Amino acid sequence: MRAVIIGSVDSSRVAIEAVARAPGWSLPLVVTLPASLSHRHSDYVDLRPAADAAGARLIEARDVNAPEICAAITAASPDNVFVIGWSQICREPFMRAAGDGLIGYHPAPLPRMRGRAVIPWTILNQEPITGGTLFWIDAGVDSGPILEQRFIHVAPDETAGSLYHRHMQLLERMLDDALQALVAGTARREPQDERFATWAAGRTVESGRIDWSASARDVERLIRAAGRPYPGARTLAPSSDDDLILWQARLASELGHHLAMPGQIVGRSERGFTVFCGDGAAIEVTEWEGGGGTIPKMHARLGG
Repeated sequence: MRAVIIGSVDSSRVAIEAVARAPGWSLPLVVTLPASLSHRHSDYVDLRPAADAAGARLIEARDVNAPEICAAITAASPDNVFVIGWSQICREPFMRAAGDGLIGYHPAPLPRMRGRAVIPWTILNQEPITGGTLFWIDAGVDSGPILEQRFIHVAPDETAGSLYHRHMQLLERMLDDALQALVAGTARREPQDERFATWAAGRTVESGRIDWSASARDVERLIRAAGRPYPGARTLAPSSDDDLILWQARLASELGHHLAMPGQIVGRSERGFTVFCGDGAAIEVTEWEGGGGTIPKMHARLGG
């Protein structure tokens, strides 16, 4: 069996390594983004080392639907094309080149949470359970039949980084099973139940902008959801047009002891600084960057 992999993030690397070790599989081609377009993915990964280790030719593509990319895929004669970690929509020329064996991965229990930015939305929406889905790509968006699906619980203190890592582990196990089933001719094609479909909207850097009038729990949750490998939660530094990027925070232990405005600094320590929020509670920021690398002054106000 011959595979082609399209991607540019860590899940793409996981897929390359899974195909490389799977009995009965070869990987003639990997398609990825040029480094100059790495800004398209905050979790961009250079796939050349993994492709070289797998013996695969690597080509770079700005647009996976471009004629020369479609021609390269056709020339590779794949049994299956895996689109894992690629943000562009697969259009008709690409679909024709890939054939009937086009497979994608989505870090959600499809049909729930189709769309974009699923890991941050999982945390923001306080989902108690999530999952990963390998599915057959069709003309819709994340709507094709299910090939493999697994579920995991979401911890109350889950961060984007911890959930991302768990999805990589989940994908690795799912790919091992899926590749074996594809070789054996027993691969599943279970239609999604449209009654349960939901959609997640895209997020940008500004989606991590902190509203200090929100509750301390909501602010702390946003910091967990927007953190690495994503661009981080951010707020304007005091008396500056520069952003502070907040990477880690926790609910402050001393609640209800301050009279302050939302966003105002009400505590400082060697570990970080404490910020008053809109519900009268506060968060303690323990990892951040920007603002000259110094702790904001006592009683300064974040957010402009």
